[in-house]
Amino acid sequence: MNMTEAEEFARQWVDAWNAHDLDAVLSHFTDDAEFSSPVAAQLLPETHGVLRGKQEIRSYWAIGLERIPMLRFEIVQVYAGLSTIVINYRNHTGSLVNEVLLLNDDGMVERGYGTYLVDDAARTSGA
Repeated sequence: MNMTEAEEFARQWVDAWNAHDLDAVLSHFTDDAEFSSPVAAQLLPETHGVLRGKQEIRSYWAIGLERIPMLRFEIVQVYAGLSTIVINYRNHTGSLVNEVLLLNDDGMVERGYGTYLVDDAARTSGA
């Protein structure tokens, strides 16, 4: 993935999140994608923070949007790897977060990782 593609992906990603449009966010994910997050581990302890499949990811993110109706992201920086994109962003509370996304050959997200600077990411995000 080159920087132009990574920046366009990140723009679409942040626009979809800021519109609270889960269909648009998930349009970049494969049906069997996995996503892990310390927030998921806190909100859905039975998952141990790992969500498997687009439907499970959707359910988790829907809970987040319900609990955080003012959710909004601002991109700080975008990093591109061979088949990886890292979106460094500031959330609605001002906290810095990284989304690490591993892409397949078609440019679809197969795995994603939410990473935070704090241990209690759910509380500091307002969830």
